[in-house]
Amino acid sequence: MSVAVSSLPSPFLGRRSLLTRMKSLKRCVSYSTFGIHVQAIYWGPRKITPKLEESSLGDFNLTEIVSEGEDASSLGKKPTKVSVLVVSSMVEIPADEWDACSRDAAGPNNFNPFLSHSFLSSLEESSSALKETGWSPQHIVAQDDSGIVLGVVPLYQKSHSYGEYVFDHSWADAYYSCGSRYYPKFQSCVPFTPVTGPRILVRNTDYRDQIFDILVSALVALTIKLEVSSLHISFPTENEWCKLKEKAFCRELGCSITGKTVIIESKHMLILLYDEFLMEMKQSKRKNIRQERKKISAQNLVMKRLRGDEIKTKHWDTFYKFYRNTTDNKWGSPYLTRDFFHNMASKLGDAVLLVTAEEGDELVAGALNLIGGDALYGRLWGCLPRAYYPSLHFEACYYQAIEAAIELGRKTVEAGAQGEHKIQRGYLPVTTYSSHFILDEEFRKVISNFLVQEKAQLKHVMKILHESGPFKDDAF
Repeated sequence: MSVAVSSLPSPFLGRRSLLTRMKSLKRCVSYSTFGIHVQAIYWGPRKITPKLEESSLGDFNLTEIVSEGEDASSLGKKPTKVSVLVVSSMVEIPADEWDACSRDAAGPNNFNPFLSHSFLSSLEESSSALKETGWSPQHIVAQDDSGIVLGVVPLYQKSHSYGEYVFDHSWADAYYSCGSRYYPKFQSCVPFTPVTGPRILVRNTDYRDQIFDILVSALVALTIKLEVSSLHISFPTENEWCKLKEKAFCRELGCSITGKTVIIESKHMLILLYDEFLMEMKQSKRKNIRQERKKISAQNLVMKRLRGDEIKTKHWDTFYKFYRNTTDNKWGSPYLTRDFFHNMASKLGDAVLLVTAEEGDELVAGALNLIGGDALYGRLWGCLPRAYYPSLHFEACYYQAIEAAIELGRKTVEAGAQGEHKIQRGYLPVTTYSSHFILDEEFRKVISNFLVQEKAQLKHVMKILHESGPFKDDAF
């Protein structure tokens, strides 16, 4: 996403017509599917954080529903009212109730570890996602008359746009160029994680649709109440994305080398071996992968896949050094703390898979994966500073992940955001989704119009990328 818009008069420039502001918009826009480059002049205070004076967002009445074959006399036993609250920490929500909402929202066989209480609470407890780092938790909870949690939403009040993987920096530039503030804003997502999954997490009850609508209404009401610029829901499911259009959300498509990038089950067979997977690829791609994999043993590197208790404290301490080496070289500042890896691993247990590369007795590189119900998620990679091993990154992050997914019986591998080089190594681009509620109506109209144009360009890019894919025409 890359767009700059204007709707409010600048106290520095005086009032301007919408037409004039639209013309200035065109000078600020810089479109690129995979990145942005924007220059802007910033005016006004950049970090003003409204405070939520009370935790309750109100009570909402439920419409009684009679299920098929149910006696109408049982209606009095069902909940008739839902209370919606805002909580400032995951520890305020019982882990089993949060996970019940997450499990029902994702589906019985689609466990998403990033939406678990264990993962999200680890981010907060390790000081990775807190107010001090620009991620102030404002999670939404809906509970019935008995205090049973029926729905939750992971929500953060943000003072910047880092760690989101949906890039709205140019929107902020446009706000400031007109003397308005873009931050703080609300962000519903998994911090630092570009993985698609449900964001409005609702228990599977007769009132599921009503609870969904209540939670969305509460999100919008909170945005209006605190007068923040916007509310963003990043990487929701396509179904959620479609529903949010009815709630005045702008809809955005993204192109990411992630999502269902590797389909382990082909049209021909259930793939049980990595060599069978390779046979679904074009001959030239297959040959290239085999050559890259041979380089690992030629460098006397030993690859291991460690899971759960097999991963010791020393592994995490070393992996954190790898992570810091990556962030120092690419991003400039680390999002995650050392404690995060220890906390997350202790809570998620066997859902954590660490791929390691050893040279002799020394650990030289590693790749972190999480195991979901139907997918393996590749997240972070790193190696020793100043170390260079040809093709090791591809082996640790891509080929080992595919082999592990096949062994674990998972149908897909999600290899993280961005990176066209993944396409030639067994991965495919997929469409991702984001929804945006822009408080100012004029900004909302301009952004909506832009996103319509962006959608057409994105579909063209996706077509080109798929045509250059590594698989045979009849593979999947």
